[in-house]
Amino acid sequence: MILTINATNTHMNIGLFQSGELLQHWRLTSEERRTEDEYGLQILQLFHHANYNISEVEGVIISSVVPPLTDTLILMCEHYLHQHPIIVGPGVKTGLNIRYDNPREVGTDRIVNAVAAMQQYPAPVIIVALGETATTFCYVDEKKQYLGGAISPGIGVSVDALFHEASKLPKIEIKKPARIIGTNTIHALQSGIYYGCASQVDGIVRYMIKETNSNPSVIATGRMAHLVSQVSETIQKVDPYLTLKGLYYIYTKNNNEKRKEGNKRK
Repeated sequence: MILTINATNTHMNIGLFQSGELLQHWRLTSEERRTEDEYGLQILQLFHHANYNISEVEGVIISSVVPPLTDTLILMCEHYLHQHPIIVGPGVKTGLNIRYDNPREVGTDRIVNAVAAMQQYPAPVIIVALGETATTFCYVDEKKQYLGGAISPGIGVSVDALFHEASKLPKIEIKKPARIIGTNTIHALQSGIYYGCASQVDGIVRYMIKETNSNPSVIATGRMAHLVSQVSETIQKVDPYLTLKGLYYIYTKNNNEKRKEGNKRK
């Protein structure tokens, strides 16, 4: 069994794989102040509740955009799983040719999503990751080249900004409104946030298609993907576990490379 962990600024998504199949997935809050023991005990409880034996975990791979949390997770894996995890970053083989001005600037979550999409969907492909903090757009061409993309504020950040900067506006639940023309402040806010995000997605995707003169697959992932895809005209498929799948692919690739090197030495 392989454990995959994707740590973002707000949440930590965890997947348990066996022979390429996602057996179980969990979601925790990302909190830099938590210790390796706190996360370790949570992992133990999650395994116990799902009737899995944590001692059967043979490997761990982590993608993290929160450096302090990365160190905590490494210690947690070593102390509670007795595994030294693969950390997605420089030196880790992905099979992706990153055509960014500075490849080190690309968030590991974006790379992982691109790897998964490249494996599962016809290229070229656009990956739209709709998170609470940020919405990212990534373009991978038919030659498996990561050409770059776009980053915009996520729905959660937009709502928080309105709530904090406009004293008279209430904090709202993010959901699809019954009508686009709101007849009260809450409904008007929901309409603006929801349809604004969907329109942004469609607009950026169409600009990418125009710029590349291509007919790409358009895959959405992230917590808000199902919600926004209800009205988006460009999203073709929602894959909520795209990042976890990408981590599993990268783990498998690097583990196979390691075995080949070991066989050569023998």
